[in-house]
Amino acid sequence: MPATPTTAPTAHPAPPTGAAASRQHTLRERNLSLVASAVYEATTPPSRADVAAATGLTRATVSTLVDRLVAGGLLAELPPVVAQRAGRPAVPLQPARRTLVGLGLEVNVDYLGVRALDLVGDVVAERVVTGSLHDSDPGEVLARLRGLAAGAIAELEGAGMRVAGARLALPGLVDARGARLEVAPNLGWSSVEPVPVLDLRAGDGSPLDVEVANEAKLAALAELAGDVPSSFLYVSGDVGVGAGIVVDRQLFLGQRGWNGEIGHVVVDPAGPRCSCGATGCLEQYAGKEVLLRGAGLPASAPVHAVVDLLRDGDDAALATVQRAGRALGSALATFVNLVDVSTIVLGGTYAELFGWVGHVVAGVVEERALAAPFAPVDVRPAAAGPHAALTGGAREVLRAVVADPAVWV
Repeated sequence: MPATPTTAPTAHPAPPTGAAASRQHTLRERNLSLVASAVYEATTPPSRADVAAATGLTRATVSTLVDRLVAGGLLAELPPVVAQRAGRPAVPLQPARRTLVGLGLEVNVDYLGVRALDLVGDVVAERVVTGSLHDSDPGEVLARLRGLAAGAIAELEGAGMRVAGARLALPGLVDARGARLEVAPNLGWSSVEPVPVLDLRAGDGSPLDVEVANEAKLAALAELAGDVPSSFLYVSGDVGVGAGIVVDRQLFLGQRGWNGEIGHVVVDPAGPRCSCGATGCLEQYAGKEVLLRGAGLPASAPVHAVVDLLRDGDDAALATVQRAGRALGSALATFVNLVDVSTIVLGGTYAELFGWVGHVVAGVVEERALAAPFAPVDVRPAAAGPHAALTGGAREVLRAVVADPAVWV
C-alpha cells in the first residue's frame, strides 16, 4: 500500500521527543525506502513526479528524499527531458553507477569466485580461480577466498566505490539464520562457521557484513533480473545438483532453509553410491563429473568439451547426456507432482548442455507429471550466465541496501 503522504508543518512545533521522535524517524526511513524502491523497480527511469504518483507521497517530500539518495550515491539524475506541455523539464532518475556495490562470493567444488555488482547491475570487479576442492580444508580454502575478496575490495575502494557487504554461496545444507554450513558432501565439509574464518574487512579495517546461503538458491535469485515468471523452480547443475524454489519472487526456504537438495533424490535405489552415503542419487547420473567421465573426459575438463563432442555426434557423449536428462526429468516430474510448479529453469551445466538435454528433460516431465496434459510445464535454460550464484549474492546485498537506504545516506 502507498505510504501516507507527508506534508510540511504550518506552525513551528517544538522538536519531537521520545516516542514521537521515534515514530517520525521510522516514517522518514520508510519513506526513503519507498522512494528508492520506486526508482529501482521502475521499468523506465521515473521522474520525481512519477515517484510521487507511485508512492502516494507529496512531490515536496519525494524531492527532499531524492536529494538525499542522490547525495548518498544511491540514485543519479539523467539529463532533463523537455516536457510537451509548459513547465519545468522532468529529470529522470536511475540507480547510481559505480558508487555502492555488493559482493558475491562462492566456494564450489571446482572453483572459488568473487564478483562485485553496482546498483545498476554492472559487474565492476571479478575474480574466479578454478581447481579441485574435493575433501579440502575449510580454513585453507576460506583463507584463499579472503585473499581474492581483499584484492577485489582494494580495487573497488581505490576506484571510489563502497562495498555494502557480501553473500557467500556454498554447495550444501546451509543454516542461513545461523550463518553455518551443516554439510557439503562434495567438499567434504561439515559443521563449518565460515564468516569468522573468512573475516572479511573493508580497507579501513572495519568488518563487512557477510551472510551465508546455498549456492542454488542465490543462483535462482539471479534469474529474477531477467524475463521469468514470478514463481519457478531453478535447478543448478554442477558437480552437485541443487535447486531453488521461488514463489512470488521470493525464495521459499521451508522450515530450516534446507530444501532444494534435488541432487540427493533417489532415481535408482540400486544405483552407485553417492558422496552423501546413499545410493542411486540423481547426482550419480546427472552431476557434471559423471557427465564428463561418461563422455570419456577427465573430471577436470570444462563442460564445453562435452559440447564439442556432442556437436561432433560422439556416441558416448550423446548417450551420457540423454541418460542424465532422463534421470533429471524423472526427479523433476516428482517435484512437479508434489508442488505444482509450471516453470523449470535449468542452470549451470544444464544451461550449457540445454540443446541436447532440455528436450529430454521436458519429455520425461511431460510423460510423468500428472497435470502436464492440462498445464504443460515450461522447461527453459537459465539466463543469468556462468557462476550465477555470484550474481545472485551481490544482488541480494544491494536489495538489502534499497530496502534500508537510510544506513547509506
